[in-house]
Amino acid sequence: MPRAHINGVHINYKVEGDGEPLVLIMGFGCPGSAWFYQTRAFKKYFRVVTFDNRGVGKTDKPEEHYNIETMADDTIGLMDLLGIEKAHVLGFSLGGMVAQGIAIKYPARVRRLILASTVSTMHHNAPELLEGLGLEENFTEKDLRDLDIGKGVTRLGASSFRNRLLRTIALIVLPIYARLAGLDGFRGQIEAAADFDALDRLGTIQAPTLVMVGTKDITVGLRSSEVMASRIPNARLVKIEGGAHAYVAEMSGRFNKEVLDFLRQS
Repeated sequence: MPRAHINGVHINYKVEGDGEPLVLIMGFGCPGSAWFYQTRAFKKYFRVVTFDNRGVGKTDKPEEHYNIETMADDTIGLMDLLGIEKAHVLGFSLGGMVAQGIAIKYPARVRRLILASTVSTMHHNAPELLEGLGLEENFTEKDLRDLDIGKGVTRLGASSFRNRLLRTIALIVLPIYARLAGLDGFRGQIEAAADFDALDRLGTIQAPTLVMVGTKDITVGLRSSEVMASRIPNARLVKIEGGAHAYVAEMSGRFNKEVLDFLRQS
């Protein structure tokens, strides 16, 4: 995968397929390669762009404070580098926050928007996410500094799966992965998510929007997606029956079909 210097960091990215551009933004702690269930399906119809967000994978992990707006700027910078004026944007979990940031700040750059298993703020309607991280509703900056990132990564990762075997594997693998990947980058992403609050700006989103969530998602819960869909003009809400947070992987066939059907609408 090539790397490019964008917005002060070196970003690791990959482009596959031909057609209209489709930018995939992955969630907390995961590299762009985690989209492999999607890229093999989507690249048949689209020019698919995946990348490692700042803080993970082979992209730089700067020590300064992260925020979602900066991560949105990273994505737009990559689009500029690739000569992409306008793209479909799909964000999962933390990536969904970044996708919201793009649609709000750069409305002319988004064709269609897909927000999967995400929230518009951690401070309201997201008790499951806070509990998974080990935070209270009224958490402070000190709480964030004192957070045990390794435990938070493990709890969130394991609870994302419905499959018992995958949950067991996650409990074993994720603490090791977190240490090897570098906890500073993970902490930066958590800080970015904690600061994000787009709830009162959702009404400014202009792109046709699909909001998706699994009915068994105990990481972000249904309420956040219902609120988003109600506040984004003409948004469509799809609930994946039986899907956990990681239904993007566990139920990739259903997820991919919903996305492709939405993107192919005239």
